[in-house]
Amino acid sequence: MSLVKLTIKGISYSQTQNGAYALILNEVDGERKLPIVIGAFEAQSIAIALEKEIKPPRPLTHDLFKSFADRFDIVVKQVIIHKLVDGVFYSSIICERDKIEEIIDARTSDAIALALRFNAPIFTYKNILDKAGIYLNANPSDVENQNISEEGVLTNPETFGLDKEGNEPSEGYSKLSLSELHTSLETAVQDEDYEKAARIRDEISKRES
Repeated sequence: MSLVKLTIKGISYSQTQNGAYALILNEVDGERKLPIVIGAFEAQSIAIALEKEIKPPRPLTHDLFKSFADRFDIVVKQVIIHKLVDGVFYSSIICERDKIEEIIDARTSDAIALALRFNAPIFTYKNILDKAGIYLNANPSDVENQNISEEGVLTNPETFGLDKEGNEPSEGYSKLSLSELHTSLETAVQDEDYEKAARIRDEISKRES
């Protein structure tokens, strides 16, 4: 079976399951998206890894794993989403130490959080993308709702790019000055409110671009 390389398109709050988020993966050489439901902690960890400027005052679990692996010369080479059973994704982390390769089972959200920290590529098999991949329209809310479980298939990422209230992520910060935004960003990081910090960082980036 052929492998398809994926990149992370973004993370959004999922209205189909309280406290869950939609991780949107995008095939590199195509237009299909692979939406996966993940928990709040994993979404936070992935968001922090994506936002390079945000440095937690204390290491998160995945940061601790990265430090532990670095200390013992363990490298994550790649992550493969290798199975889809009853709507639930299964993943493997391909590691290497002393030129010996090991395959470790992992939840997809944990595997991706680690892949980001090791700059490791993310793959899935073509048949999985054929089965669960979708073409995300400009208005995802037009897609019919479907209840799903954590780490499962999400056919309706209807709040993609929106916050929990369904507003644009930076809407609440548009009236603040750049100086106020930077102060708010520092406060959010110190409070370990990384979801808020990511939204503030987006607004700052938009202003400075």
